[in-house]
Amino acid sequence: MSGQQDRKFVVQAGGQLTGSFRVAGDKSISHRSIMLGSLAEGVTEISGFLDGEDALATLAAFRAMGVKIEGPVDGKVTVHGVGMHGLMAPENDLYVGNSGTSIRLLSGLLAGQSFDVIMSGDKSLSGRPMRRVTDPLALMGAQIDTTDGKPPLTIHGGHKLAAINYDLPMASAQVKSCLLLAGMYAEGTTCVTEPAPTRDHTERMLQGMGYPVNVQGNRISIKGGGKLTATSIDVPGDISSATFFMVGAAIAPGSDITLQHVGVNPTRIGVINILREMGADISLSNEAVTGGEPVADIRVRYAPLKGIDIPEDQVPLAIDEFPAIFIAAACAQGRTVLTGAEELRVKESDRIQVMADGLQALGIDAQPTTDGMIIEGGVIGSGEVDSHGDHRIAMSFAMAALQAGGAIQINDCANVATSFPNFVELANNSGLQIDAFDV
Repeated sequence: MSGQQDRKFVVQAGGQLTGSFRVAGDKSISHRSIMLGSLAEGVTEISGFLDGEDALATLAAFRAMGVKIEGPVDGKVTVHGVGMHGLMAPENDLYVGNSGTSIRLLSGLLAGQSFDVIMSGDKSLSGRPMRRVTDPLALMGAQIDTTDGKPPLTIHGGHKLAAINYDLPMASAQVKSCLLLAGMYAEGTTCVTEPAPTRDHTERMLQGMGYPVNVQGNRISIKGGGKLTATSIDVPGDISSATFFMVGAAIAPGSDITLQHVGVNPTRIGVINILREMGADISLSNEAVTGGEPVADIRVRYAPLKGIDIPEDQVPLAIDEFPAIFIAAACAQGRTVLTGAEELRVKESDRIQVMADGLQALGIDAQPTTDGMIIEGGVIGSGEVDSHGDHRIAMSFAMAALQAGGAIQINDCANVATSFPNFVELANNSGLQIDAFDV
């Protein structure tokens, strides 16, 4: 849990979502803008930066390694890059809180430095598996000690890295990005092959900052020894944050919302494809490309949803959005079946089990499986659910209240600040009724 206090949400039943607004900045792009901006030559100006605890953990880590970073003020951050070899040893451990992105991507980047670093996180992060990054990094010559395969991690600097060809055993943007960042410091050309497409923000930003990345189908390669050149980065709204409002509008009769300037990177729009297949009324307008990233305004109007078998090829493109998609499934007519999503068991929580427990507590027939869930659409009741410190689960159950028979109390919500600091304010302004209490 982040912060000094826990929080609980009490959400009143009913209502509808209306209005036009912008959601929090994209978390993935915010992380990467700090990382690559710090290693670039020159000054990188960032706008739309997510002022949430996860992205701020990355920012603090680079400040601790000697990078001058101004902001964030109103989403604006200025990073004075130190070049590929300008980072300095931090005086203390790098503490990254709840941020899996920070610890996994930094593992690759720090494996190529000349100094030793210890990285640690909060209780939730300390239970998450790290061998998926430390094993391939070891093949490159990195020396990283884990705590039984989990954080804290001790990264020993000063080891020469050699390029590898690596077939990812599972589709994971974090592992792919980790190896590409290590590949910048390796001798030779590092190739990563994905079993299915995952978000490609790292590749796009590397190319945008002048570092060549070769993408051929599901094979991504990067040659060591290049350099990054500072640029301006406009961080679009995070489609993962937009998802809660998309689902809320899709399930609540009378809803009509427009989410402005949201990132619609083709590796992230699984949630739009899945909701449309369920019958959701979703349209895109003002489509543009900014900083190599496609953006659009997303309009969602209420329409009755039906249960579906979720296409497995969409699963990696929506992996972070499934807690909210499960809420849509609970409100749909018929059965929804998810398979091929075992990755959900090792997120901030075991999202399959925690969502199943919460849905069952609210009267929905939700059966967890090893790699997904079977949900029978029904009537959401009132009750109490535990988010297990998982921000996406807390926000998903908040939206469930729009179709609930009574109030829903959600416990352990402090970590909502990690990805969406103004969620409660935006939700209440658009038609939800959430009271947040420190406990």
